[in-house]
Amino acid sequence: MRTKTIGLIAHTEKAGVAKLARDVIGEFKERSLEVIVENDTAKIAKQKAGGSIVQIAQRSDLIVVLGGDGTILNVVAMAGKNLKPIFGINVGSLGFLTCVNSSAYREAVDAIVSGRISYSKRALLSVELRTNKRVLSTVHALNDAVVSRGDLSRLIRLNARVNGEVLTEFNADGLIIATPTGSTAYSLSAGGPILSPESGVFVITPICPHVLTNRSVIVSDSSVIEIAPGSTEYPTFLSVDGREPVRLPPKAQIAIRRAKAMLQLGFLPDVSFFSVLRHKLKWTGSNV
Repeated sequence: MRTKTIGLIAHTEKAGVAKLARDVIGEFKERSLEVIVENDTAKIAKQKAGGSIVQIAQRSDLIVVLGGDGTILNVVAMAGKNLKPIFGINVGSLGFLTCVNSSAYREAVDAIVSGRISYSKRALLSVELRTNKRVLSTVHALNDAVVSRGDLSRLIRLNARVNGEVLTEFNADGLIIATPTGSTAYSLSAGGPILSPESGVFVITPICPHVLTNRSVIVSDSSVIEIAPGSTEYPTFLSVDGREPVRLPPKAQIAIRRAKAMLQLGFLPDVSFFSVLRHKLKWTGSNV
């Protein structure tokens, strides 16, 4: 896919990102590609400001993100319905969503300009919060939605349904509903499985369950997952993609389904999900 207009967004607090932004912009301009620089990124890189994240997403064909996985999650959240394909250049250690380190930015630019990057289609969650049948908010998530106890050191009860059918009542510190992309994030830390990006499923993973038989459950991504607190005695919170937790109101229900939108995540031609997985998790081969 040939790209005409590049949107550039950086994590401005990362060390060395200002120079990297200038270098990347220079490489694209040498190849006669238009670069639109997000306002805060432009400020630190001493470039012309091109607008907010939302405006960058509206005007670009491809968004190049300088930062880490968290930066990409933030761009996905802010871009909303204007989400465009994203290519991440990592500033720091290699993440699961960024496929190239900052030292290889020229290689990344060459691949983008020549149309050699490949795209992995990533499902998004649509997370609907409602009470008394009234929808309070609907947000999208690339990684996960987490229903938890917050800072309180007590178990909470969470009733889970899948497509209207009772799954179980989880007695745990919380519950994670993750996409395949999010399966390598919080869900993995809580003991959930690793899912390949285009596997077409979601995973429901309890956090520190009190009942040993409460385990991760994998469901089709065509499912509707409904979560409701089993008690109003203690506060319960919802956090989407690591954003600020929201305390659930009385009689709250959360409905989670696959969003209509998808993220096209860019990779270099010789980089795959499994190669990133092996590198990140320090897996090696076996002679057995």
